[in-house]
Amino acid sequence: MTTQYESPKKAILVKDQLESFQKSQTHEDIVNYIATLNQSIIGVKLTDDCPSSEAIDYLVSTLDRVEQLVKDIPPVENKASRFGNPAFRTLYDRISAESEEWHQAIPNLPKDSIVEVSVYFKECWGNRTRIDYGSGMELNFLCWIFCLERLGVLTVEDHKALVIQVFWRYINVMRVLQSTYWLEPAGSHGVWGLDDYHFLPFLFGSAQLIGHKYIRPKSIHDAELVEEYSKYYMYLACIKFINSIKTASLRWHSPMLDDISGVKTWDKVNSGMIKMYQAEVLGKLPVIQHFLFGSILPYQGIPAPSPMTEEEDAHWGHAHAHAPAPAGASPVDRAAMGWGDCCGIPVPSAFAAAAEEAEKKKSGPGLLVGQGIRPVPFD
Repeated sequence: MTTQYESPKKAILVKDQLESFQKSQTHEDIVNYIATLNQSIIGVKLTDDCPSSEAIDYLVSTLDRVEQLVKDIPPVENKASRFGNPAFRTLYDRISAESEEWHQAIPNLPKDSIVEVSVYFKECWGNRTRIDYGSGMELNFLCWIFCLERLGVLTVEDHKALVIQVFWRYINVMRVLQSTYWLEPAGSHGVWGLDDYHFLPFLFGSAQLIGHKYIRPKSIHDAELVEEYSKYYMYLACIKFINSIKTASLRWHSPMLDDISGVKTWDKVNSGMIKMYQAEVLGKLPVIQHFLFGSILPYQGIPAPSPMTEEEDAHWGHAHAHAPAPAGASPVDRAAMGWGDCCGIPVPSAFAAAAEEAEKKKSGPGLLVGQGIRPVPFD
């Protein structure tokens, strides 16, 4: 039977549909795929040698092409705003224009599947309208590599390289986009949760550290250790990144990370991260309203009550926490409780805030390398 590929589309609008999705095979497939990739990198360093393949090498080179486009498309003069730079829309359009040609060259990818697979790739760089980025876009990247594996481009033997080479390259290219175009966080997770933008590097990063002889979750408060080992472990690289653009204590600007640092073992942190991902990304309506369903990742739940376009709600995906955790909850339990639902408040980029602070102070080099970038105190 020939598969009829289709351009993926949104399908979920209401809570009942979300609950239906959480019981579906598609949801189970995504969770299992994350768990499988997670298992493949336990105890693995970013610098470890691992078997590569023609497909892995091509995917990395494709991500390199995206970074080159960023260099070719500088931000426009936008000093009056602390929000997303409009030049991002030009980048988005260029990626969309190049995407089909790039996919045509992916080894062993069925040509008729490009109409479906390429959409996840185009939508993993940020939202063109809002100029923001969050865990939903990161999920699109995960769906992209999931689809490539389902279609036979990637295999189980690629899993280690897929995480420490392809996924980590994607994260680093995203850091370039975020700092260049001042992408707004799709929610205030830098205050309430893990990171202004990402979730999966913490999840996979905690797997890397399982069983480490002396690096413990509380080690994130040791600046020298973080500096030394950030080149080997995603989790510590993410902590270093947060500290490079935000001042004051981690417990002030990232209290959930501070809470998690009190957990005794990386194994418990990692299992808690997987539960938290299911609750905070796959279980949140503001995120899953944007999930794209096609023939490879189909929607199998109840139909939507009525049609609705994204333009009718420009703030989908901005999740903000409201309710505190109950007394006595463990750090992992508090993490799994999450951030709350969307209240529609755009959040400015930390890079933009840092640049604005620099204009006021005009003194001393910043912690984050880059012209005009300075640390901004948390207040």
